[in-house]
Amino acid sequence: MLGFIKDKIKKVYAGFTKKISSLFLRNQLDEEFFTELSNLLLVADVGVKTTERLIVQLKEQVSNKTIENSDQLREQLEQMLQTILEKPSRQAATQPIILMVGINGSGKTTFVGKFASRLKKQGKKVLLIAGDTFRAAATQQLAEWATRAEVEVFIGRENQDPASVIFDGCTRFSQGGFDHVIIDTAGRLQTKTNLMRELEKMRKIIDRQLPGLPVATWLTVDAMLGQNSLRQAEVFHEATSLDGVVVTKLDGTGKGGIVFSIIDQFNVPIMFVAFGEGIEDISEFNARDYVHDLLHE
Repeated sequence: MLGFIKDKIKKVYAGFTKKISSLFLRNQLDEEFFTELSNLLLVADVGVKTTERLIVQLKEQVSNKTIENSDQLREQLEQMLQTILEKPSRQAATQPIILMVGINGSGKTTFVGKFASRLKKQGKKVLLIAGDTFRAAATQQLAEWATRAEVEVFIGRENQDPASVIFDGCTRFSQGGFDHVIIDTAGRLQTKTNLMRELEKMRKIIDRQLPGLPVATWLTVDAMLGQNSLRQAEVFHEATSLDGVVVTKLDGTGKGGIVFSIIDQFNVPIMFVAFGEGIEDISEFNARDYVHDLLHE
């Protein structure tokens, strides 16, 4: 993922990485140093709680002489950030059933198309189910991505209940000899209660129609929204049991540090990062490379 980060989304990290590299050139690890480091982490959307804990631990190590210079401090910070990202056990990205959730505009449908293409190139037979029946453009967009990915898509009738579409789609999956099914769900429900009920209904149908097959629920979060993405993650995490997060839109001016807040708060692994509209603009998440690219020019 090192080349992916460096070559494709330099502008995401350019300002932060340049400033933090400049900070680590200082020799004096005083209060001013830690204030600036804290501010940089907050600007990168690492999050208040996570930043405060990191700063406290780093100060303690400076105080007890475990860390004696800025090079050692950067090395320790890199290890601490990597530990956060590697904390949750990372579920294999090859579950037969993937239920995609996330708000409208988070890049959910685009990711579904990219991920389907990735599986197709691995020799897998993939079915997409258009579970977002509230938005006409959603089914059209998914159909277009299915064509690009050269996979089959199941689309229900106009205004058909989403759960009913998933019921019929699961039947198609079980009869068609598919290896994977990826279900695109609606991102526009009025309340958290409605969201919970809809997702619970979908899971019951999947479990009943495809008994014994593992289901992974992945949430797409828009990196450009920063802390707003964290609040979205809170709602979905309460509404359903998340198995992973996909970070999208890393090609803009997004703040990639949001991944630390999400993992630290919810103990949910980052599965993939995505950028752009190209069908190959997707990379499996690698914690070591991600942190290295964040802290080194």
